[in-house]
Amino acid sequence: MKLKPIKTEKDYFQALDRLELIFDAKPGTKEGDELEILGILLEKYEDEHFLIELPDPIEAIKFRMEQLNYSQNDLAEVIGLKSRASEILNKKRKLTLDMIRKLSEKLHIPSEVLIQTY
Repeated sequence: MKLKPIKTEKDYFQALDRLELIFDAKPGTKEGDELEILGILLEKYEDEHFLIELPDPIEAIKFRMEQLNYSQNDLAEVIGLKSRASEILNKKRKLTLDMIRKLSEKLHIPSEVLIQTY
């Protein structure tokens, strides 16, 4: 395949078809190099055309709590008072900068998710 920028949806699907054909190419081979470049081109196109919005901050906290099997008491230990945790989860209180830092550190939720308005 002649490598070129991916500008249209047709180009995108052609590149995906080619990627599938050479997916198991060995690194350092001609097809391996093509695979690497195609991956970069596809990623660039997808980043520009298939934007994924960040999740709601509180929903992200709830999701992460579920993953970690955390209770509201566990969250209270991270951010302070149990009543504050309840207010946060019910969107009755906004996250403070200090809470965002603690949640990001302890729950590994990116701060860019937590700083959004809700």
